[in-house]
Amino acid sequence: MDKDVLAAIAASSSSFSKGQHRIANYITNNYEKAAFMTAGKLGIAAGVSESTVVRFAADLGYDGYPAMRKALQEMIKNRLTTVQRIEVARGMISDGDLLNSILTSDMEKIRMTLEEIDRDSFDKTVDAIVNARSVYILGLRSSSALAGFLGFYLNFLFDDVRVVNQSAASELHEQMLHVSKEDVCIAISFPRYSRRTIMAMQFARDRGATVVGITDTETSLVAHTADIKLYAKSEMVSFLDSLVAPLSLINALVVSAANKVNYDLQSNFKKLEDIWAEYEVYEKAD
Repeated sequence: MDKDVLAAIAASSSSFSKGQHRIANYITNNYEKAAFMTAGKLGIAAGVSESTVVRFAADLGYDGYPAMRKALQEMIKNRLTTVQRIEVARGMISDGDLLNSILTSDMEKIRMTLEEIDRDSFDKTVDAIVNARSVYILGLRSSSALAGFLGFYLNFLFDDVRVVNQSAASELHEQMLHVSKEDVCIAISFPRYSRRTIMAMQFARDRGATVVGITDTETSLVAHTADIKLYAKSEMVSFLDSLVAPLSLINALVVSAANKVNYDLQSNFKKLEDIWAEYEVYEKAD
């Protein structure tokens, strides 16, 4: 069930019991907190029993309380300010062992990404990269690290890979002045989604380029604007975004593209090793 939780509450409010009205009022006024509460904690906050909360979710049409909570989380991902993220994170992460909590959560996001990835879309993305005249890579703010990583390695494989640098909106378009139907534009954005990334995607699409969106959910504007969509799970960790799963997906794209390149990859890297040695790029091993 994908509909907005607040819309579902509004549509069903006339049939609520007294306890359900308490839950509805709490969620409506504190949805950024409720989205990360267990059924028990939400019950305590609203002054009702845990079982009443579970029945409330079912009465709204959700397949259990976890499904309603997930719908709430999807709804607010792009609404939370950094200050709200820090407040919400206190209820998401155990203070007892932050290292274990965060690393375990990251592993879970990779597992979920692997289980839910659309293999056909992944293969289409690899083909689009390999067959493109030019590869444009968009990733602003927290996603700039992912864009830079992808561009760094694709530059070893292809002649014209351009990481569009973070700058004013008009300068983004200037960097993409020559984008055309022969090119692919890979846009990376996770909550909170970058408005300039969406604008640049539309610019590339209007000029006929194949636009690939790497994002977290089909409800994001990145997915709505892209021709090919790839989803990787992300999560708020206090004021920052966990982008481990998207990075793992990018690793898979680079290796798959390398396997499809026609020239001798080993020979190409042999030339690079000679250059790196000549110009002392790396420290020599003992």
